[in-house]
Amino acid sequence: MAIRTIREEGDEILKKISKPVEKVDDKIRTLVQDMIETMHKFNGVGLAAVQVGVLKRILVIHTDYEKEDPIVVINPEIIKQNGAQTVEEGCLSFPNKFAKVVRPEEIIVEGLNENGESVKIKGKGLLAQALSHEIDHLNGEVFVDKILPGTLEYINPEE
Repeated sequence: MAIRTIREEGDEILKKISKPVEKVDDKIRTLVQDMIETMHKFNGVGLAAVQVGVLKRILVIHTDYEKEDPIVVINPEIIKQNGAQTVEEGCLSFPNKFAKVVRPEEIIVEGLNENGESVKIKGKGLLAQALSHEIDHLNGEVFVDKILPGTLEYINPEE
């Protein structure tokens, strides 16, 4: 497995729409493992394939490194969302930037896992936020396009 380079603000690929995965094979499984390792290396909660330069509809999420396994969804589709939550959000592709955005309070997503099996993920709170954020990436949308006015903060990593 390998740590991939995270594409950052200004990289045109982040605005492109990702293509569906046609076949879940060893190449896709290797990409998924690389994405999980990359997300962990940079202490992320989620990562979309486009963020490592691959225009495939794949996301990984890990909201609690201590208590649960990472979630993998290939070709995710939102089938239901309820409510709204205003949350502080950051992104590995926008280092040291944080802002408030509105995300669904609850979400249900269907897709495939890394074995090509159907999965349905029901998320509330942070998981709903992460699923929504990563699916936005797959649709060529980034969180800075959704920030609430006046909430953008820059964090100096030297402090």
